[in-house]
Amino acid sequence: MRLSFLKSLNGEERSTLRLHLAYSFIEGILAGVIALNEFVFIKSLQGTGYQLSVLFQFSMMVFLFLVLFNAFTDRIRRRRRLLRITAIITRMPMIFLLFFPRSYDAIVEQPIYHYIFLAVFLIYFLANPIIFPTINLILKQAYRHENFGRLYSWATMLKKIITLAVTFGYGLLLDKDHFAFVYVFPLIGVLGIISVFLLSLIGDNENKVIPAKQSYWQMVKNSFARMTGTLTRNRPFLDFQAGFMLYGFGFMASVSVITIFFDKALGLNYTSVAFYKNSYNIIAIMLIPLFGKIIGNIDPRRFAAVSFIAMMLYILALTLTQWIPAYIEISGITLYYTLIFYIIFHSVFAATMALLWSIGSSYFCRKEEAALYQSTHLSMVGLRSLFAPLIGMFFYQTWGFTAAFVICMLSLLAGSLYLLWSEKNIKIDAKHDG
Repeated sequence: MRLSFLKSLNGEERSTLRLHLAYSFIEGILAGVIALNEFVFIKSLQGTGYQLSVLFQFSMMVFLFLVLFNAFTDRIRRRRRLLRITAIITRMPMIFLLFFPRSYDAIVEQPIYHYIFLAVFLIYFLANPIIFPTINLILKQAYRHENFGRLYSWATMLKKIITLAVTFGYGLLLDKDHFAFVYVFPLIGVLGIISVFLLSLIGDNENKVIPAKQSYWQMVKNSFARMTGTLTRNRPFLDFQAGFMLYGFGFMASVSVITIFFDKALGLNYTSVAFYKNSYNIIAIMLIPLFGKIIGNIDPRRFAAVSFIAMMLYILALTLTQWIPAYIEISGITLYYTLIFYIIFHSVFAATMALLWSIGSSYFCRKEEAALYQSTHLSMVGLRSLFAPLIGMFFYQTWGFTAAFVICMLSLLAGSLYLLWSEKNIKIDAKHDG
């Protein structure tokens, strides 16, 4: 961070940045553990492929509830209290994992533990439709437009640094004890409550004017109308979401298949998986400040096209490993030569998508509309999660890894080309920008 830039921040921005960084630090710990969640489910809990896709599906599908949640959150005066209650309700169930057995035989004999695990994380992910739009709202109000991308990138960079350290340490722990998650998850549940409490201290977001009382269904109807209105009245944003729909299908259809590929096709251990995740995140951390500057200076659709192409290329590198299986062993880590390119392209994707997914929608609207636009964006995420993960698993189980990966790459390419066409032919209206 440049000292001169920090001096240019006003008092509210400095206070917000401190809390934002503290929140990001703790969230980095949570993200480091969650990063291996699906591998834990398939390797330690011996879950099935479709159960694995459902676990990932839950993390995205919850955004469909934004239509219901927005009907209330837009009218709630005490947003801080809402955030805190949400944190307690959604993080506390992780304590149940303390009672899980610590042997493969016990897990196989009692498949109910698979469903308990899925239920705990469904509840955990239910916090996201409330927390994520609120982050955009309070940060967009606290940070000036010209500083928004840069300050957000700093917090994101800190989160990624902590994430990669925790992911690697957690991977080492799991290789020593495949059931270490039974006491790690309750711990991060407590930390998750603390992080949201810190987030709730940012800004003065309590002074919310509450409109006249309406029936529940009328509020839901109005919430849905506001969200669909962002698409019908803002063609560039509609195109942005259309491109994201194609990207999202490719991403969601591939995630669980890649997890199985690491385990079944490549035979990787926890430490190796953590190594690959950390390697691309280390490079991504170095790239995030650069992309934090770029995202505010180019059309977000072009920025998105770069991100999608990067993902297409890392899936290509992963696919080639089947025909170029050369590797070396280093301190228990299996390093495939083709996966070096997987790391490089994944780092570009991770750096760009960390910003694009969180604040990309904000560049299509006025600052007071940031939460609404992000809610719309996340609702579309939930919509495609209803079918994409399961279809991806169907492709894999029907035709194998290669066919599934090729279909995902074609979807990513189509999304990139569409956004580049949109940028060339349809300009963002100045009244919606920032």
